[in-house]
Amino acid sequence: MPAPAWLLPALAAASALGTWLTLRYARRRSLFDQPGERRSHAVPTPRGGGLGIAVALLLAAAFAAFSGWVSWPQAAAFVGGLTLVAGIGWVDDHRPLSPWLRLAVQCLAGGVLALGLFGIDGRWGWALLTLGAVPVLVNVWNFMDGIDGLATSQALLAAVALALLTPETAAPAGWALAAACCGFLPFNFPRARIFLGDVGSGALGYAVAVVALLAASESGTGAVSRGLLVLLPLSAFLVDASLTLAGRMLAGERWWLPHVSHLYQRWVRAGRSHVFVTGVYALFSFVDGILALVLNQSAPGLAGGSTVAWLLLAAILWFLLRRATSTDRNGFAG
Repeated sequence: MPAPAWLLPALAAASALGTWLTLRYARRRSLFDQPGERRSHAVPTPRGGGLGIAVALLLAAAFAAFSGWVSWPQAAAFVGGLTLVAGIGWVDDHRPLSPWLRLAVQCLAGGVLALGLFGIDGRWGWALLTLGAVPVLVNVWNFMDGIDGLATSQALLAAVALALLTPETAAPAGWALAAACCGFLPFNFPRARIFLGDVGSGALGYAVAVVALLAASESGTGAVSRGLLVLLPLSAFLVDASLTLAGRMLAGERWWLPHVSHLYQRWVRAGRSHVFVTGVYALFSFVDGILALVLNQSAPGLAGGSTVAWLLLAAILWFLLRRATSTDRNGFAG
């Protein structure tokens, strides 16, 4: 059954309404992110606006279950996992929690999703992958949520690319995520009136994990190549987050603490605007989304090899740009 024409606009409206209400709530409660050495913004800004995205995704799951698009156990698993991730993020937005407690809850959310999405069908390999993918992508989106519009635009582009890549499996979830992002983005870009907060970055990472797993698990020939192709629309964030994390760990830094070591943060500190940096990341993801769609029509070997080559190229580009941003606009070490 095709989705009714009003569904996606309704999800975007629900996300926008939830964000607007959260903005009013954050102002009343003085729930602000303050500027500082480990921040990329210059004025106090309300946080927690991603609650609107989480609400829209919960509504989408309820509609999908009532419409028979997904089974009730699958919908319950999605709702349960999202509630855990967004809930612990919402609490953390009000008072900082231990990163290990947050990670434990995120792993629990991955377990709930894994059981409902794949475990009930006996696909335990995919269930195990889900268990790892949820905390990884939740934290990737949390790490990369530091400038206006970046995390939401990347989730939007990834959702659209994955929906087009595997229309039989990932499209409903992908378009729902894209609609929820569209409702929030005007509040966060080009100038942020409110930030996602941990509730929002967690919800986005969780939802991206769901869409990516649905896309990767589509049965058929070339399963390995399809699994690699799914990484392409996520590559901007995966490369920046993983290489930055690896560098901090090798340097013996306390990698779980806030910092400004990511490429996008260094770029801003070197004098580039949030709009410019978010736009460059968006252009990169638009190109790799198109590449994924083109490679999806090619032979599995070519698709897999080209994906690996693109990821290596992205890593080389990351190193070159990181070196270029090693000095700020005044010429001092950054």
